[in-house]
Amino acid sequence: MKRIGLAFTIATLLFAACKKEKMPQPSGEVPEIASSRSHGDDEHGNKRGHVYTMSNDAGGNEVLVYRRAANGTLSLAGTYETGGNGTGTGLGNQGGVILSDDGDVLLVVNAGSNSISSFKITNNRLHLKSTVSSGGIRPVSLTTHGNLVYVLNQGGNGNISGFRLNNNDKLEPIPNSTRPLSINAPTDPAQVSFVWGGRVLVITEKATNTITTYTVNHWGIPGTLHTLTSSTPTPFGFDKGIFGLIFVSEAAGGAPGASVLSSYRVFPNGQISLVDGSVGAGQTAACWVVITKNGRYAYTTNTGSNNISTFDVHIFSGNVGVDDAIAATTPPGPIDAALSPDSRYMYVLNSGGHSISVFSVNNHNGNLSSIQVVPGLPASANGLAAD
Repeated sequence: MKRIGLAFTIATLLFAACKKEKMPQPSGEVPEIASSRSHGDDEHGNKRGHVYTMSNDAGGNEVLVYRRAANGTLSLAGTYETGGNGTGTGLGNQGGVILSDDGDVLLVVNAGSNSISSFKITNNRLHLKSTVSSGGIRPVSLTTHGNLVYVLNQGGNGNISGFRLNNNDKLEPIPNSTRPLSINAPTDPAQVSFVWGGRVLVITEKATNTITTYTVNHWGIPGTLHTLTSSTPTPFGFDKGIFGLIFVSEAAGGAPGASVLSSYRVFPNGQISLVDGSVGAGQTAACWVVITKNGRYAYTTNTGSNNISTFDVHIFSGNVGVDDAIAATTPPGPIDAALSPDSRYMYVLNSGGHSISVFSVNNHNGNLSSIQVVPGLPASANGLAAD
């Protein structure tokens, strides 16, 4: 119990480093938005699309939609109520706003009202289809495979719970799908994600320094649980390669200069093994991870250092190496990150700067170039997804 208590205290301190104060939200009418499917390309073949985040406002959560121009720059296109509430504070999570595999449905957590919402992206608008109980307390992360959706609830001891998107894109709970995490005590989990084509769920637990998995059967029901202690304390966000590889940021309790990136292989039976562990870039509170489409580069946002690190990764073998310890600087408190589908542009949500940083990505060498900072976001904004 001493180890759990200490880990929980460290995780609490790390969470405080990412905590955000509430400020007014953008207001105004909700204009029509165009989806990436109808927006098309410019005369040079560059893709247009959108970036999505949420206000996480305790008085009423909203999705903020930004139109992405062909040159990667953003402009606010509209706001949409989720039918739930946020918390008005940081969530210590990755994956609070995600898109379905086909890009036609947006899924959002409402951590303050213990619910999750689904939006259909059609006719150039977001259409709220459902807001349902998350099956636990304080939902913070979502993952999807086909019509199967799982939510990670952070509150209490933490749990996962399953849903299906029906033909109307409404969320329907899956009976007997709720499962606990590694121990019967607060685990302070950060992220849930499917690997192996929906056959295994992976969860990172900050308070217990644990990576937890559940196998998932053909009916979407969790089966066997497996756990592994992380290479470095405070496993946080992660992105995945193929054949069960995951690349995990480990924040070392927020200790100065001690954050690392580690890779693990998750097997189809749910067992986990370390591949390449504790590769550090000398930065603080690395919490969020994204990997380029070609699988060559991973980026961590370092909340305590106000910058981004680039790692060389091998998406097949899982090998990790530092490419650029400080690839770019950001306004205070970089948290969530997202890449455009072609990985030409990277977006970073800055909790202290109340902004989104926009970078162009050189897919040949991993270099980042700043092209825009979008101001005026709610201080409690959380989650990023891009289409």
